[in-house]
Amino acid sequence: MFGPDGTGTLTSPSNQLWDDKDLELQADMDRFENGSLEENVDSFLSHDDTEPRDTAPRMDVSKGFTFTELHSIRASASKVVCCHFSSDGKMLASGGHDKKAVLWYTDNLKPKTTLEEHSSLITDVRFSPSMPRLATSSFDNTVRVWDADNPNFSLRTFTGHDNAVMSLDFHPNKDDLICSCDGDGEIRYWSITNGSCTRIFKGGMAQLRFQPRVGRYLAATAENVVSILDVGIRYRLGHTKPIHSVCWDPSGDYLASISEDSVRVWTLGSGSEGECSLELWNMSENKTMILPAHEGLIAALAVSTATGLVASASHDKFVKLWK
Repeated sequence: MFGPDGTGTLTSPSNQLWDDKDLELQADMDRFENGSLEENVDSFLSHDDTEPRDTAPRMDVSKGFTFTELHSIRASASKVVCCHFSSDGKMLASGGHDKKAVLWYTDNLKPKTTLEEHSSLITDVRFSPSMPRLATSSFDNTVRVWDADNPNFSLRTFTGHDNAVMSLDFHPNKDDLICSCDGDGEIRYWSITNGSCTRIFKGGMAQLRFQPRVGRYLAATAENVVSILDVGIRYRLGHTKPIHSVCWDPSGDYLASISEDSVRVWTLGSGSEGECSLELWNMSENKTMILPAHEGLIAALAVSTATGLVASASHDKFVKLWK
């Protein structure tokens, strides 16, 4: 996950390049077999005598990093696996194994409402970047779209996937377009207005994300490959181990992919249009820092460019806000 200013990355430990003139490996952070991240790794929020759930601000400053836990709340009776901020940063959505999505006010991490229409665990949750819309995907093979201001019931339910829907995303400037992928690697484009599927193709089975702002590219992950889809053109970026997550920086110029053993940052070229800890990575100096953050696997991270807040969702059933 890129920071709010796009200058560094924030990762959780839960990413071979094919020759192409438009694709370039910009940075690479590899792990050793023991899990360390080179000699310049510092633990800067150390364990102390406070209770594990003590949310008093803790901060250390070193090598240009500052990070403080602001709020922490038990968000579910089961694992929390996804989270995302609204475009204005005032709301946070989370979802997980209890089949529910929860909307939170970010100023105090108090719940606004709970969405309960899915019949199986929720895999992804995304706010529209341009409209008060929220979408959720689920192991029940469906995608649901909600009114984020009045989410009493879903506005649309998209059916058609024959397998669990693993991820989804809104197009950044086409308000009517939403995209989803399932466990069979099938990607579908949906029209929110008429509720129909407008395109089906293969390419992603773990996570997909549209390029911010322009939306020309769609990044989709499957096994150890990231596919960059541009209409009929596909670029393939690879790792040696399965990829867990992919994200764009706010400008849409860089793409980060995270696997079991590495984090890689890619650029599409200057001519284009358009574990239970957190790790902060200074890309310019290739330095990282690790902070103990949760008591279970961190399944998702989200960052708000509007407020600078970072959210983490974990298998320990907690959601936390950081800055």
